[in-house]
Amino acid sequence: MLVRLLYASRAAEPTCHELLETILLKSRTHNAENGITGILCYTGGIFMQVLEGGRKEVSTLYKTICCDARHREVELLHFEEITERHFSGWTMGQVNLSKVNPSTLLKYSERPGIDPFSLGGKVSMALLEELIATAAIVGRSG
Repeated sequence: MLVRLLYASRAAEPTCHELLETILLKSRTHNAENGITGILCYTGGIFMQVLEGGRKEVSTLYKTICCDARHREVELLHFEEITERHFSGWTMGQVNLSKVNPSTLLKYSERPGIDPFSLGGKVSMALLEELIATAAIVGRSG
């Protein structure tokens, strides 16, 4: 059974580009081995991530993330059983915020920024899907 999980968290400490690249590299390897696909967005100290895959594998990974000292205030925004993946082309994609038009963000939020804590799960998922459609996702294949 396939599931989709969306969570948000705050970085426990400022996250540099090198640390984010290390996280992405490790995620791509782990996720490919476990049949997990997804999207990671990091901006302004906030992580937002969609994970898709088998229920057991996604649940296990989410538990690991909740215990990861690099995250605080981990919040589950959306969880559902799915019949197909939306992010099947990614073992772990990353949103390239330099390619995001501020008007796209304003379509979903009061301000031109990404704050999944105030957007909620359905709106955050719609935003991510639009970011894919507008080619604002990098790191497509693992």
